[in-house]
Amino acid sequence: MNRKFLRRSSAVAGALAALLALSSCASAETAPETTNGLETVTPGKLTIATGNPAYSPWVENDDPESGEGLEAAVAYAVADELGFAKEDVVWIRTPFDTAIAPGPKDFDFNLQQYSATPERENAVDFSTPYYETTQAVVTTEGSKADGATALADLKPLKIGVAAGSTSINTVKNELGTDPQIFNSNEDAVQALVVGNIDALVTDLPTAFYNAYAVLDNGKLVGQIDTDEAGDQFALLLAKDSPLTAPVSKAVDTLRDNGTLDELAQKWIADNGGVPVLK
Repeated sequence: MNRKFLRRSSAVAGALAALLALSSCASAETAPETTNGLETVTPGKLTIATGNPAYSPWVENDDPESGEGLEAAVAYAVADELGFAKEDVVWIRTPFDTAIAPGPKDFDFNLQQYSATPERENAVDFSTPYYETTQAVVTTEGSKADGATALADLKPLKIGVAAGSTSINTVKNELGTDPQIFNSNEDAVQALVVGNIDALVTDLPTAFYNAYAVLDNGKLVGQIDTDEAGDQFALLLAKDSPLTAPVSKAVDTLRDNGTLDELAQKWIADNGGVPVLK
């Protein structure tokens, strides 16, 4: 065989081998890093978001790192199911509306009492629910809403709700009125204190907190009777997130083994005895 041809063939083979080696290195460098097979915002860490501030009973003392409060505890339980140690969990804060808007996210999942609705599901993903609750009415002693025993008693009154909450539709659908919308639960509470509204509507656990931990003369008027199922709170993720399925599986496991019920009993006030407004 022609020696020149052999030399040329060897050179071509060497070049191909080098090219394959470089291609292999490039692929290794660009492949996403994973932890336990999960691709997260920061490799090796699980980034969880909550509100700023975060309120009891969902997060105690605005300190999610403590793991105290229902959502803080659920977050660490989900992290554990996913294979992340507590020290590998990173907390960040996001506004409620910003997190639920379309676009990329700087967190792996977010807990702020988010209910999955068809409109929201166009922009983000949700896990299976970790808690279900009803809507409730809070007022102050001596207000126009004090003593209300039926939804009809509330219809002529000024009702406040937090922006972005499902309480908005509850007031519209069940009371037949447009509520006054505030930037946050805290702002709605302040409006109640100064008399700009007669009552506020929120989820029942937050209503307990507002009535008996925040307001000096607060009163929980009652739960709102509705034909619809109660709000089902779920973890919020980026649209089409690769974590949606494993996070939902983790939540399902926690529900099936009784952990979610145990955490709810520990952190959420018993709603027994709260009147139902029809």
